[in-house]
Amino acid sequence: MPTLPREQPEPAPLHQARQMAESFGADAQRYDRARPGYPDELVARIVAGSPGSDTPDVLDVGCGTGIAARQFQAAGCTVLGVEPDARMADFARSRGLPVEVTTFEAWEPGGRMFDVVTAAQSWHWVDPAAGARKAAQVLRPNGRLAIFGHVYEPPAEVAEPFAAAYRRVAPDSPFNGRSARRPLEMYQAGYATVAEKIGETGQFDAPEQFRFDWEHAYTRDQWLELLPTTGGLTRLVPGQLAEIQGEVGRAIDALGGSFTMAYTTLAVIAVRATTPL
Repeated sequence: MPTLPREQPEPAPLHQARQMAESFGADAQRYDRARPGYPDELVARIVAGSPGSDTPDVLDVGCGTGIAARQFQAAGCTVLGVEPDARMADFARSRGLPVEVTTFEAWEPGGRMFDVVTAAQSWHWVDPAAGARKAAQVLRPNGRLAIFGHVYEPPAEVAEPFAAAYRRVAPDSPFNGRSARRPLEMYQAGYATVAEKIGETGQFDAPEQFRFDWEHAYTRDQWLELLPTTGGLTRLVPGQLAEIQGEVGRAIDALGGSFTMAYTTLAVIAVRATTPL
């Protein structure tokens, strides 16, 4: 697969790409409808380890439409969302989640403290060093910072046509330097870096890393519904998106109209030290 030319500058860190970070709300209903939730085992692990009583206080960073937040509410938690995109926040509020519209870095806690700070598929939009320090400031002793997200890769018969179509319709996209298929190890290394940044604050016990493997079957229509909610496609014009969806749709038709996706949910969980290191 082609890569970015050597002379092309490295892309800016994702937390600085505010236009992309705040592009997901273009179709908040689709996002909420198409995006998968998180393993119940992960939610239970986070809640069980929190210092809260029967109703742990959770701050959900980059809550989006509230997909993860609703799972924590269902597990008995009181959840407050922080979300920079007002469109996503409005949808989350319509589903019963209180949300404050701002970036996490700029958010004002106003003396409020929490048992858990979560970031579901959103921590890469937060300055990793500043975010970890701020989480430590708002967590009660023995509170938990839990950062998690999905890694998924369609079969090559779907991934390759998608990559070819994307390179053709969006040749200037920074995502075009990536191969069609990216190894899980790359994402695990990213989460290891997240753990290092948390550890560098001196405010947490040694972070733990977890992995949850699961599968989800997609029909052609279900996958084409999810595709426009992914980072590389949220800012494409309708014609570009339709061309990519057409190529991917034909590839899924060739597989019989459906495929099974192997998902891995990676997580870093760190306990707020009682006495900072």
